[in-house]
Amino acid sequence: MGESQTAMAHDTLVIEATRISKTYQTSAHDLEILRQVDLQVSRGQTVAITGASGVGKSTLLHILGTLDRATEGRLMIAGVDVATLEDRLATFRNEHIGFVFQHHNLLPEFTALENVLMPGLIASVAEGPAVERGEHLLERVGLADRLHHRPGELSGGECQRVAIARALMMSPRVVLADEPSGNLDPGTSERLHHVITDLAAAEGQTFVVMTHDRDLAAGMGQHGHIEAGILQFESEEIAC
Repeated sequence: MGESQTAMAHDTLVIEATRISKTYQTSAHDLEILRQVDLQVSRGQTVAITGASGVGKSTLLHILGTLDRATEGRLMIAGVDVATLEDRLATFRNEHIGFVFQHHNLLPEFTALENVLMPGLIASVAEGPAVERGEHLLERVGLADRLHHRPGELSGGECQRVAIARALMMSPRVVLADEPSGNLDPGTSERLHHVITDLAAAEGQTFVVMTHDRDLAAGMGQHGHIEAGILQFESEEIAC
């Protein structure tokens, strides 16, 4: 990158992970999961990271989402070194990072709208604006007629769309998704892919998706691959 391009990238960087490594200590030996991972993601980018089971995709997602700590390396989210947050980490995570998991993790006793509102309730957002935001998001993901349905009354694809809307409730800097289409049939998976790319384009939203799904990866702006704990990109535009 040239100097002006570098300055511009740093102005809009949402994620800046530098030399991230993760090693688990076992009774027999140390198990190295991630090795010197570098990743830069700017606002509005969509990134897919593929790899076989057990290569470190979920571990990387948990570290990027501040749910786990790297053994070595530095992680900046929205310009903040997360290692400095200490007791403020949970609040920061709720405000700046959204999550979508393979199992949607919706609360079964609550409606779609109530599930979407949860991050706002945790952050003490006023009820009126929170409901307005939740209804808007459910409309954006095509569920305007499912606001008051509980998860048991929704299909798997609809539940994942509710999960995406919930992840966007606080207008986070980045949404991290772990195998979001893993339990869905091909047709439903394709519709979910369109929801993600449409939201990224319309909302300027950043998505980082860990997936086995090559079709989903192909539709994202950047495609990386983890093997033996090492992350490499088909294009070096991000990992520069």
